[in-house]
Amino acid sequence: MTSSSHPRAIDPAELPDVVTSYLAAHRAHDTDSAIQSYASDAVVIDDGKTHQGLDEIRAWLSRSATEYEYTIELTHATMIDDGHYVATHHLTGNFPGGQVDLAYEFTLSDGRITRLTVQPEPVSG
Repeated sequence: MTSSSHPRAIDPAELPDVVTSYLAAHRAHDTDSAIQSYASDAVVIDDGKTHQGLDEIRAWLSRSATEYEYTIELTHATMIDDGHYVATHHLTGNFPGGQVDLAYEFTLSDGRITRLTVQPEPVSG
């Protein structure tokens, strides 16, 4: 992100197609469709672990689809710049804590996801 970037809230419908199609496939636990959104050298960082390349990302997607039962709702979207977006989701399920707001931070290039970082939203208070 450069100093000329001005993050702004956007309607989730304004997210790029690659992001919305990935999120729909992820919610549906459709690993084969979800993996198609990634560049071959993509990186995913989730829960402090880095997953590099399509094989590791596929394993991560498969594991995250079966580890817990949960519902996921897209609650907020932010555009950082043309290649960086954040999609915030509220998850409720049988994982520790029972609910969490997660920020999915996407980096895009040539119509593909090159980096995804998943992390809890800071708790405001």
